[in-house]
Amino acid sequence: MKRLLIVRHAKSSWDFPHLSDFERPLNNRGKRDVPDMARRFWETAIEPQQLISSPATRALTTAHGFADQLGIKHENIIEDERYYHASSRELQSLIHQVNDELDCIMIFGHNPGLTDLINDLSGYELDNLPTCAICGIDFSVDSWSKVRPGTGKKFYYDFPKSKKK
Repeated sequence: MKRLLIVRHAKSSWDFPHLSDFERPLNNRGKRDVPDMARRFWETAIEPQQLISSPATRALTTAHGFADQLGIKHENIIEDERYYHASSRELQSLIHQVNDELDCIMIFGHNPGLTDLINDLSGYELDNLPTCAICGIDFSVDSWSKVRPGTGKKFYYDFPKSKKK
């Protein structure tokens, strides 16, 4: 079985017009949501073997917060520019390249690609993956290259404004 954990970056700030989209930091709400959501996820006892993140500031800061809670060193997070604003199709191609020795990975990225990925892989009908939300999908396959649309089963979904506090 392969387990994919999908995390959208936390709420980002638009207060710095001189910064590029890539450089936008988290706003105050995003800074509060990351440790809360990371703690809530940690309580599930699910242990991702690898974190992979878009290197955009808001995504990587979110990944760092989860890594801190999960006891993963920041230098062990894979930063991959291809995750920055990737489409569902591009994300699926990247997932196919994951080392098959890994059974559980957590990716950090951006909408609309992540919402589309969840819907494509699991058949779940999610309108919009909220900021700092987490969706887990299980696949009954032995290789990441066998992950295909409609083959996954959503087993976990949480977001900052849910009642799971």
